[in-house]
Amino acid sequence: MDRAPITPPIAPPPDNAEAVAQAITVSAQRLRALRENADAIFDPLGMLAPLVHAHSAWMLHPQELAELATRFAGDLLALQLHTVSKLAGRTGADLVRPHADDLRFSDPVWTSEVPWDLLKQWYLFFARRIQDALFQTPGLSPKERRRAAFWWRKWLNAVAPTNFFLTNPVAVRKAVETHGESLQRGFDIFMKDLDAGTVRMTSPEDFQVGVNLAATPGAVVFRNRLLELIHYAPMASEVRRTPIVIVMPWINKFYVLDLDARKSMVQYLLKQGFDVYITSWKNPTPDMAEVRFDDYLAEGVDEAVRVARAVSGADRVHAVGYCIGGTLLATYMAWLNRKHPREEVPVSSWTLFASLTDFRSPGDIEVFIDEASVRWLSDLMRTRGYLDGREMAASFRLLRSNSLIWHYVVHGWLYGERPAPFDVLYWNMDTTRMPYRMHEYYLREMYLKNSLIKPNALTIAGEPIDLARIHQPLYSVSAEDDHIAPWRQTFHVNGYVTSPKRFVLSSSGHILGIVNPPVTPPRRRFWVGAAHRGQNADAWRAKAEEQAGSWWQDWSAWLAEKCGPLGAPPPVATEAFAKLADAPGTYVLEP
Repeated sequence: MDRAPITPPIAPPPDNAEAVAQAITVSAQRLRALRENADAIFDPLGMLAPLVHAHSAWMLHPQELAELATRFAGDLLALQLHTVSKLAGRTGADLVRPHADDLRFSDPVWTSEVPWDLLKQWYLFFARRIQDALFQTPGLSPKERRRAAFWWRKWLNAVAPTNFFLTNPVAVRKAVETHGESLQRGFDIFMKDLDAGTVRMTSPEDFQVGVNLAATPGAVVFRNRLLELIHYAPMASEVRRTPIVIVMPWINKFYVLDLDARKSMVQYLLKQGFDVYITSWKNPTPDMAEVRFDDYLAEGVDEAVRVARAVSGADRVHAVGYCIGGTLLATYMAWLNRKHPREEVPVSSWTLFASLTDFRSPGDIEVFIDEASVRWLSDLMRTRGYLDGREMAASFRLLRSNSLIWHYVVHGWLYGERPAPFDVLYWNMDTTRMPYRMHEYYLREMYLKNSLIKPNALTIAGEPIDLARIHQPLYSVSAEDDHIAPWRQTFHVNGYVTSPKRFVLSSSGHILGIVNPPVTPPRRRFWVGAAHRGQNADAWRAKAEEQAGSWWQDWSAWLAEKCGPLGAPPPVATEAFAKLADAPGTYVLEP
């Protein structure tokens, strides 16, 4: 929605009462527009408002503030006495220690050398006390507390002593040991990052799509303005009759499921005797500004299913959706079940990977999403026609700033260490854009209004959407440490769809919980079991079976039952759907 223009109030002529009244009304409307849009103008990401609210809340609760100050003073006195004791040469355990997953202070110098040990403890002391105070703020909603704590945590992470040369003993030691060469290398890395416009997590020259990434043989058998559909060549002598169509998120490029041969889910499925298709979405350009969410369903998923059925000769497919691709797939399944009788639905079963359908508590990402932020972002996208993928990537990296930003600043700029080759991080840096109309709709209808779970609240491609109409068997996978699609929130899909459901919780996060191939010895674990409507996530986990290793094998066994008998592989391309390009296609290579 366009905002009302914001201009100074008009000074009315004093000798005209009617003009005075009209001018006062106009002035009031303009001031109201200014007040309603102030957050979006001056604080587009919503950073300042929650901090101001937290400060005001404490001022309005003097008793709670006094209790907080008393506790803080006692803890501060204990730390001061500990400091004096340490400086006097006495030994003793640290009062404040890094959390187990905080690797910033892992070098022994932060414990063995008293000055650095005390610097570490004083920093951690104040960082934690500030965080605790924000989470305990009286009179604020849980969301406001989380937002205030989030932005303070980002600032506290930025000013950590590890991030600066003179307060990082490891950086000083490396500079001395290398006679300044580490600083020279660090400056070179800094200049390359500056040129790239981002702190690089890996070196782009180490990877090439189609050579050492996304190299599984196959062919593009369909192309339209939104996607290329890749059909992979079989890797088994016999394949199951029902093909698998994987709907990837268009927030990133498709090949996260086809990295090198050891990590490629695509190759794993092919070797297990499945017939695999995958969507490779076009990277939107300004002329695609008006592409809608409906178009991704009708011209994207529906076309992919149609082509896979035609090429394979199968009546139905098994569909897989990952992240926003899974949100779209869930919408598509409800759309199909409204459009067709149950026995004619062209998808016989489906799988979700780390996909939200209920956006009530979407995790840390909610700190970026409120009415003012979405309005500001919509205005930005409208002028360009799209959201730049680098901006979205920066937001996701900010959610885990210590591991995804400051780690690379310290090791690159201060230590002079070239980032190690890491295919997942290269993929993460290979960003895509979002069309204006689609992304505004997605943010507003899914995140702000949570409309997908409300029966018939959305009408997509001419059909009202109701998840309860979905009756096809569902296999759903979530990740224990997922900060983009929290597993307790993704679990809610089981309460809406009416089909038989098998739910898996994998260790690790949004990517490595899914890109989780079987290895010996096992590096990860998972919990698996049937899920039912009315069951909450923790109750399910208490009854689920815990297993070591990868859930891929459990999924493969489940798929084998759903994808029919083995037979001769279908052709990679047909006369009607001829090969347009070798895999990985052309869209994935577009900048």
